[in-house]
Formats: sequence, C-alpha cells, structure tokens
Amino acid sequence: MKDIMKIANSIPMWIACGTAVILVIVQAVIFAKSSYKAGEKIGLTKKQMRGAIRSSAITSIGPSIVILSGMLSLLITVGGPMAWMRLSMIGSVMFESMAAGFGTSSVGVQLGADAMTELAFGMAVWTMILGSIGWVIVSTFSASRMDKVEKKLSGGDPKMLTAISGAAILGAFCALSSSHLTKLNKNSIACVLGAGIMAVLLILGEKKNIKWLGEWALTISILGSMIITAII
Repeated sequence: MKDIMKIANSIPMWIACGTAVILVIVQAVIFAKSSYKAGEKIGLTKKQMRGAIRSSAITSIGPSIVILSGMLSLLITVGGPMAWMRLSMIGSVMFESMAAGFGTSSVGVQLGADAMTELAFGMAVWTMILGSIGWVIVSTFSASRMDKVEKKLSGGDPKMLTAISGAAILGAFCALSSSHLTKLNKNSIACVLGAGIMAVLLILGEKKNIKWLGEWALTISILGSMIITAII
C-alpha cells in the first residue's frame, strides 16, 4: 500500500492532474468574462452583475465544504493528485467513490478494506475517468442545440420554460435525497434537518426582508445539518 501511495502522490501524477485542473480554471475564467460581456450587452448594470457574482460565490461555499470532506476519503485511497483533479472537474463525491470502488473490485480488491495494488489503483483511475467521459461528450455536442430543445418543450412560453426548469431541478434533488431518506439512518436525519433549516431560513429571510440570508441559506443548512447530525 505504501509503495502504491508513492506512485499515487508522485510528481508525474501531480503534473498530469494539475494540467487538467489548470484547463478547468482557464475555462472558468473564459466563461466568466464571456458572461460579463453578455450581461453588458443585454443591459444589466454592473451592480446587478456584481450581486450575481457575490451570490453565486456565497452559495458555492456549502457544497464546496461537502466536496472537501469527501476529498479526504479519496486522498487515502487514490492519493492527492487524483482526488484533487476528479473533484475539481466533476465535483461528485458519490460518483468518484463508487467508480473507484467498482474499479478495484473488478480485480478483487475492496476499496478501503484491502491493501491497494498497482493493478487495483490503475483500474480505479481508469474507471473514474472513463465513467465520466459520457457527460463530456453529451454536453459538448448537445449544448449548442439546447435552445432549440427548450423552445420545443416550452412552445416559446418563458413561464412554461421556468416551470420545466424548476421541475427538473426538483426531480434531480429528490432523486439524490430519496436514497438517503429511505435508509433511515444518520443520512436520513441530515437530509431532513437540511431541508428544515433551509425552509426556516428562506421563510425568515422573505418575511424580514433579509437579503443576505437567502444567499447564505444553502451553506448554513448544509453545515447546520452536518454538525447537528454529528453531535447526535
């Protein structure tokens, strides 16, 4: 296991994984600049765009902390470089852990229980990478055509499009939450607590007209549910 961790945390691995992370950062900068220019073209004020940037940054804190906590488990199994790269690009702790486990189990090694071998490490890395290629391919070839799909689904009605988008988001979160709720364990408690805290914060923010509370609601609900569940 120690020799495998030397390979997993070696300089070549850091360089290879770091290159991918740099590409993600470059893309983010390009998208941010393009979005800002597009905002100016459609008449948004600098105050509105700064507010959107601030809200987006604040809202991302909670999920980022969850991802960071998940990264700690991946650090032990696949090393720092791979954990850093995968969660910088995909951000799904559940997927990465499952993919790594599927990869190692294919060669008879149980992730986190058995000693890691070179073959098992290689299988974990390849499974994590190949398992997410489909997302990249689909988004690459379908992103430019999504406006046509949206128009067909909504019939050109902005309100219908808003309703469809909202329903899609609710469906995605319900699908993610349902597996935790049905387990009836601490995951279920954390899920219910998070929903309860979020509801209270949103209602309070709306009634008292506290704008910053809406921005921090997601972070507070995630951290609050995690801390309370850990204590009980």
